[in-house]
Amino acid sequence: MIDKLIALDRELFLYLNNLGNENWDALWLMITNKLTFIPLYALLLFLIYKKVGLRPLLMMVLVISAMITFTDQITNVFKDGFMRARPCRADGISDLARFVAERCGKYGFFSGHSSNSMAAAVFGGLVLRPYFKNLIFILLFWSFIVAYSRIYVGVHYPLDIICGMAFGALSGFMFYKLSKYLIKRYLS
Repeated sequence: MIDKLIALDRELFLYLNNLGNENWDALWLMITNKLTFIPLYALLLFLIYKKVGLRPLLMMVLVISAMITFTDQITNVFKDGFMRARPCRADGISDLARFVAERCGKYGFFSGHSSNSMAAAVFGGLVLRPYFKNLIFILLFWSFIVAYSRIYVGVHYPLDIICGMAFGALSGFMFYKLSKYLIKRYLS
């Protein structure tokens, strides 16, 4: 069963990765760059400030910092624990795939980009949901695009992406609940 799942994951990776071409490479490299979305994060923080005020925002910044640290470190634990070679390093895959990324890490299960972007999307979407009902759907779509970029550039399998997004969603929800509790307990 696991072998079939891994084989399917590899086939799906090769299909999705090879959909790309040189005309789109620069766009996907920009999307996969961690620094590209700093303006989006700044906008989300500004909207939170405008809707809930400075003190709750400062509490949320602490919670968001803990969330990103937690999500990032657990991702590293999984990568070091599973030691699944990234597609750009895997025998039988690296020769068939398009490797567009600037570098290729050692292990890939599961994707830190996917988990961090999904955590941010879920957290930000839930915090701002009372004020912008459809924002969460836009943020989830953005997270999906960031996640797909990791397949496009050749550094993650689809299963890395799916598991990263699932973990990120859970993390974002947990830290959203934590922020609500802390704000109610210490700022109300």
